[in-house]
Amino acid sequence: MKVCVVGTGYVGLTTSVSLAFLGHDTTCIDLDNQKIDTLRGGHCPIYEPHLEALLEQASSHLTFTTEYAVGVPDADVVFIAVQTPQLDNGNPDLQYLRSAAESVAQHLRGDFTVVVNKSTVPIGSGNWVDAILREAYERHHGHRPDGRFAVASNPEFLREGTALADTLYPDRIVIGSDNQKSLDLLNQLYRPILNQSFTPPTVLPRPAGMSAVPLVSTDLASAELIKYAANAFLALKISYINEIAAIAGKVGADVREVARGTGLDARIGPRFLNPGIGWGGSCFGKDTAALIATASEYHLPTPIVTAARDVNHRQRTKVVDRLLDELHIIKGRKVGILGLAFKPDTDDLRDSPAIDIANLLLERGARITLHDPVAANRFRREQPTLAEHLADRVEDVFDDADAIVVATEWSHYRDLDWAKFAPTMRSPLVLDGRHCLDADRLTEIGYRYLTMTAPAIPPRSQT
Repeated sequence: MKVCVVGTGYVGLTTSVSLAFLGHDTTCIDLDNQKIDTLRGGHCPIYEPHLEALLEQASSHLTFTTEYAVGVPDADVVFIAVQTPQLDNGNPDLQYLRSAAESVAQHLRGDFTVVVNKSTVPIGSGNWVDAILREAYERHHGHRPDGRFAVASNPEFLREGTALADTLYPDRIVIGSDNQKSLDLLNQLYRPILNQSFTPPTVLPRPAGMSAVPLVSTDLASAELIKYAANAFLALKISYINEIAAIAGKVGADVREVARGTGLDARIGPRFLNPGIGWGGSCFGKDTAALIATASEYHLPTPIVTAARDVNHRQRTKVVDRLLDELHIIKGRKVGILGLAFKPDTDDLRDSPAIDIANLLLERGARITLHDPVAANRFRREQPTLAEHLADRVEDVFDDADAIVVATEWSHYRDLDWAKFAPTMRSPLVLDGRHCLDADRLTEIGYRYLTMTAPAIPPRSQT
């Protein structure tokens, strides 16, 4: 099939490369000339494992352009995957979606095209986009569209760092439209994934035992709400285990064992029961805020989702509180922060807990040194006021430090030669904000080991 994708961010680029790998002729549109030049050169403007390798393999089916006229007219399916950043009132900013829809409408030429909302948009946006498309089409072409297009919703459930695997081997595919022809075309588009009939890329082998993918084919509003409901529930699971972690710290329980014992219940499951400094990124915060804002339009309270956000926000301030418990005075202390991306295997800094923690420490008069093995260059561009605290070498984070905070569970940090760095610190204290380090190993080599809730474990030599 002929596919056009508007937007080359995480969602748009992953979708484009994956569909092209499956054999669909895919045109990617972005108005950023620098991005398009980078992609034409075979390089990715974002960090995502295996994306450049798959980009090379799928290059014969990929076209990158800044012109809507190149990709839209012959397309069977047009995905709109532009950014929808959060406004102050919690709703997404839809200006880029409106602009993209108007541009798409001007260039529609085929007998029938499915225009798909791939961006995360408020419930009811499908109807809104349909109205924009119709008005723009009639204004530009001088006549009504007369069934030449229909709008569908196809929410994404991608995790940065595993986005390609989540696209090719998803838990489910959700498509929503009030037009049966649109549902049939999207079913056809995704058939290789639904049947798992494609030859998997060498860098991403098919998971053992996977033979088919469930398809949820529904109406527009239901598809839109599925996206928000799913992300809000995952955010809730993380905040829930962090609330339980606070209780575990008081009663002397090991929250990791509590999470394991809870997650083995098939009704609950182990995923996203990860205690620590909480969630960040572009999805959970924005989607929970949008869900609350939508509910408020109907005068519906959302105490559960609101509580999940409140618990998550408190985790960031708790980092400073935990350091104060151990250091007593934070002013003038040097604190190193390992990890700036909101999660490993991405360079995405949006709503990263590490950034809030760094600013909170500076407000308290601490000296900070920051490090990330992948996101450093992006951090310099996007956080210029904090960039002066960035260290190129991880050893500079430890040098003369009073405490180290692990904010992102990069394998790079788990595999450090921690014994080498302990003597260089003024006070070998480690706050493991992600429960990703080996406490026994660290205390054996002289560190005081601290988590978000449990009492600090002293070095073994002092016990």
